[in-house]
Amino acid sequence: MSISPLARVASSSVVESGVVLGAHVSIGPYCVISAGVVIGEGTVIASHSVITGLTTIGRDNIFGSYASVGEVNQDLKYAGEPTTLVIGDRNHVGKHATFHRGTVQGISSTIIGNDNRFLNNVHVGHDCVVGDRTQIGDNSGLAGHVELADEVEIGFMCAIHQFCMLGTAAKVVSQSAVVQDVPPFVIASGNRAAPQGINNKAAAFLALELYQQILVIQLYERFYHQALSIDEVKATLKAGESDYPIIAVYNEFFARSARGIIR
Repeated sequence: MSISPLARVASSSVVESGVVLGAHVSIGPYCVISAGVVIGEGTVIASHSVITGLTTIGRDNIFGSYASVGEVNQDLKYAGEPTTLVIGDRNHVGKHATFHRGTVQGISSTIIGNDNRFLNNVHVGHDCVVGDRTQIGDNSGLAGHVELADEVEIGFMCAIHQFCMLGTAAKVVSQSAVVQDVPPFVIASGNRAAPQGINNKAAAFLALELYQQILVIQLYERFYHQALSIDEVKATLKAGESDYPIIAVYNEFFARSARGIIR
């Protein structure tokens, strides 16, 4: 066990031998922190939370009450292998959130980046990869193997099917079900989710130079209004690769997309 003298642990909480707590970590009342957990400096864990498994949490995160972090995943093939959950820095996690560790059939880890906001009752399934600066609304869930790129927005009461990818600054409107991949900057809505335009209020879009914003809009037109095939759009991307840096975001997305894109 390695607990910083500057960490604070409520007297009613259980911290097992083998836990590492950094400076200024705060563990609220009635929490259970199991052996193998590492919690970085300044992270706050509210009351009645359970953190278990081989879970590593970075610095300055906030976890709401009754969070369940690093528990056994819901994959029936899981047989107790030493898989992990890795969470970055400055994430804000609401009450009753659940984050599951990975599986050896996947990437053996669930990975969450930095500066994300997960509201109440959010579920992140096994082997998910979440980028930076994403937002997930109340009662929404990511099934296993879901990947979110940076700055993805997901509303409340949304369901993201396993193995789906959501590209940079994609947005899923509240009460939607996503069963295929959502390209960068696309707004998806409905059950099953369909494209509803460009997320032109996203910080990642607003940060682009005007000529690149125009390209993003043109690509949306080619995907959804000109009835071009994916291969035809990919050829368009290849032709403009050297002139438009944003094309690298699309190339990476299509290189890894396997479920087909929403239509």
